[in-house]
Amino acid sequence: MGMFILRRAGVMLLTAICLTFIVFFMTNLYPNLEKLAKTQGNFRMTEEEVARWLEPRGYTQPTLYKYAEWLGVKPGYRGESADGRPLGRCVRPGQDEGSIPNYCGILQGDWGYSTQFKEPVSDIVWKRLALTGKLMFWVMLLMVPGALIVGVLAGMREGSVTDRTLSTGAIVTTATPEYVSGVIFIAVFASSAVGLRWFKGSATSAMENITFENFFLPVITIALYGLGYVARMTRASMAEVMTAQYIRTARLKGVSFGNIVMKHALRNALIAPFTVIMLQFPWLLNGVVIVETLFNYKGFGWLLVQAAGNNDIDMLLACSVVAVVVVLVTQLISDIGYVFLNPRIRVS
Repeated sequence: MGMFILRRAGVMLLTAICLTFIVFFMTNLYPNLEKLAKTQGNFRMTEEEVARWLEPRGYTQPTLYKYAEWLGVKPGYRGESADGRPLGRCVRPGQDEGSIPNYCGILQGDWGYSTQFKEPVSDIVWKRLALTGKLMFWVMLLMVPGALIVGVLAGMREGSVTDRTLSTGAIVTTATPEYVSGVIFIAVFASSAVGLRWFKGSATSAMENITFENFFLPVITIALYGLGYVARMTRASMAEVMTAQYIRTARLKGVSFGNIVMKHALRNALIAPFTVIMLQFPWLLNGVVIVETLFNYKGFGWLLVQAAGNNDIDMLLACSVVAVVVVLVTQLISDIGYVFLNPRIRVS
């Protein structure tokens, strides 16, 4: 198991480098750099003025050089403004020239400086990621047990009224996008049009103090969509296991139906849903953009929208790193979980 984890860690590192380089290349294309220069300078800048803004800051270097600086394996570019002020990736506003480090990349823990928020990228990312983490925690706490219960109940007796009812409900929730269900919930439970003012239509106050009133609607909006998907996978896996030969043998031996489900079928039926559940983490991290925007909850998804809309290159790169790491780590956990859920699976 130890060697397997080490090999997977090496593959994950190589994958992360490849993916981040692709994102780095795309975000550093000249149209994006031109937009950045005009956003930070003047939208009426000429091409010559754009070049004069980009060159002393190191944006006109070859892509591989800039990527090496961003990783922190190459010294940061140094330039000067027209009035003699130092410029470059490692330079921060108000920083003395003697305190400017030579290396300022990911390996040094420096994620760059946000051109939109005028703060270090790492400070903003961790703050917004913590807010989305709270949302993800409550969504998973509601979604996973609910989906497993619905899926198991539907799959225990395939074709029954319970199965058809629960499966129909799961299909409806999965087929309804979050921006549709979110708007419906706001209109019904948070607006004066219907009169049910049970919850708040905005989750902004939940950033400081989470309550049932200001946080339930965004949680249930996300949870319902994922619940239906996981429930359908659980139901399909459970229905398949219940027709296996060892289940029929247990029934012929007189084992009670409850013991068959809990002791024999459930563990094997959870292998496929476990993978789907682990895939919900990267989906939640990047897929909550609509819900966070809809409920004005300024988490990681909201930050990603702001970075993309304002061409904040360092912020976009930081968000891509977080997303890549979450995807790779959840996949590793999923592979390790197979071994514990099914003893027949071994790591050679």
